[in-house]
Amino acid sequence: MSVKAITPDYHGEMKDTADHYRGQQLLYIGWDQHLMFAAPLCIPVPPDLPFGALPQAVLPGLYGQHPDFARIDWTQAQWRRGGQPFTPDPAKTLAENGIGHKTSLRLRTPDQPGLAGVGF
Repeated sequence: MSVKAITPDYHGEMKDTADHYRGQQLLYIGWDQHLMFAAPLCIPVPPDLPFGALPQAVLPGLYGQHPDFARIDWTQAQWRRGGQPFTPDPAKTLAENGIGHKTSLRLRTPDQPGLAGVGF
C-alpha cells in the first residue's frame, strides 16, 4: 500500500513487519458470502504450518460457530490468494504455497452460498 507523507522527507519505521511477530506471520482470511463475518480476520500463523491444517485445525476455531461451517465440502472449496485464483497444496507449508506475511486469502464455498443459502 502506498503512503503519501505530509512532508517529502518523512521516514518512519514500519511496526508490522514479520520480524515483530516472533516467528509468526499475519494472515488475512475471509469467507466469501458469509456475512456473519463482515471482514477478513487477521491471525498470526507460523510460515511452516501445512496448508491442510487451516481447514482442519485453524478455521474451526475462527468460523466453527457459523451454522454452515460443518457442512463445507472442502474438496469443492475455492481459494483466492491476493485476489487471484489459487489451488493450494495441502501437504505443503504456507510459505511453500506462496503465502507470506500479510497475505490475503479468500475462501469460497460453492456448496454453501451464504447463511442459509442467502449469498450475494
